Amino acid sequence: MSLLDRRRGIFFPLCALLLVFLAAAFLAGCAQEGEAEETVPDRETLYQVSTLGALKAGFYDGDVTYAELGEHGDAGLGTFEGLDGEMIALDGAFYQIKTDGKAYEVSGTAVAPFAMVTFFDADLTAQPGQGLDYEGLQSYLDGVLPSRNLFYTIKIEGRFAHVKARSVPAQDKPYPPLSDAIANQTVFELEEVEGTMVGFWCPAWVGDINAPGYHMHFITADRSAGGHVLDLVLGEVDVYIDETPDFLMQLPEMEEFLDAGLD
Repeated sequence: MSLLDRRRGIFFPLCALLLVFLAAAFLAGCAQEGEAEETVPDRETLYQVSTLGALKAGFYDGDVTYAELGEHGDAGLGTFEGLDGEMIALDGAFYQIKTDGKAYEVSGTAVAPFAMVTFFDADLTAQPGQGLDYEGLQSYLDGVLPSRNLFYTIKIEGRFAHVKARSVPAQDKPYPPLSDAIANQTVFELEEVEGTMVGFWCPAWVGDINAPGYHMHFITADRSAGGHVLDLVLGEVDVYIDETPDFLMQLPEMEEFLDAGLD
């Protein structure tokens, strides 16, 4: 065998080995790229647990934990199993406002029968005038929102001259409808307070899926108190609005929900 033949005998196995190596590297890279794509959160989707219609009917159980909820958003609102208080999510942390008016950090194992969250990225900013009450603020926001047919996440930060907020107590089974639970709400009056409101605008077409219009929760800057906003008087605040065009709803798979008379 000549030297050239011997070199060819070595060259072709090396080529085959190199091709196998390159193919393996390419497939590994594609797998890693696919895994990376799967872990990137969808920042343009409003993720909702259950329906407001189910909550109104007294369905206060759920099967989505707050750890799971955190995978879908870092800002939002909701409530707890048994309708035990009001929830506000801010900067990735979840807080429970109980009937004592105080805010408590939420365990990841807690369950949400109803919640709305998204990853907040401000698309618009605004500075409403001081002295507006809640109705005046909503009228002002009506003139800022680009469309009345999309969802918007709203964050309002700064000083509030007055905030009137509420929380609802835990309910015993058989659960009463939401209107009866709210009848036993506790109302708090906060004066000259720094804090943040987080909430949503929902378009009129949502029906019983959610509540059309504005729904806002509040928490103080020191994360010590808050609740569901009933009224307010603005001080100097900044408004941040995140247009959220996509909507994803997670319905409970519990037997109680499947058999509930929601019609």
